[in-house]
Amino acid sequence: MPKVTVFDMAGQQVGEMELSETVFGIEPNKSVMHAAVVNYLANQRQGTQSTLTRTEVRGGGKKPWRQKGTGHARQGSTRAPQWTHGGVALGPKPRDYSYSLNKKVKRLAIKSAFSSKVLDEQIIVLDKLELEEIKTKSIVKMLGALGVEKKALIVMADKDDKIIRSANNIPGVKTALINTLNVYDVLNYDKFIVVKDAVAKIEEVYA
Repeated sequence: MPKVTVFDMAGQQVGEMELSETVFGIEPNKSVMHAAVVNYLANQRQGTQSTLTRTEVRGGGKKPWRQKGTGHARQGSTRAPQWTHGGVALGPKPRDYSYSLNKKVKRLAIKSAFSSKVLDEQIIVLDKLELEEIKTKSIVKMLGALGVEKKALIVMADKDDKIIRSANNIPGVKTALINTLNVYDVLNYDKFIVVKDAVAKIEEVYA
């Protein structure tokens, strides 16, 4: 079973914790994680881009010149794609980019992401995370004490508006709950900071 050190908000070691082998100790499957990230990004696409075809551009109803005898190439409309102010040929139209992955693939991907954080020593387990008031400085101080210099994902067991609003203003820091976790966020952030209570819930959900 993988073991991790448990810290308090001041950055002091307060103990050790054994993590579930089936959730945090598997061999990470890179191809499955890649598939999950591509799926997440595709599902985030709005797909609202749209261009006007020659039938949708205003004007162009009159034939610009007669068919033969002018020396010009024959033209039927001034709104054909080769004309300035003409329609766009084969341009993008609104579409849905989303698709779904197999449930077993998604579970393997998220467990692979968790395990990769443990292997890379990028997971930080907190004994508890509590704030008396909404204060960004408190989160900044905690991150400094834990040695977090880059992007960090803070995972909580339960929703806490004080923590969420305190961390919102910090660039590169995101808060998440167990039910909102995804492979992209776990891999995208350099440090995976998770509260001890949240670890138990993650193991309960994904074991």
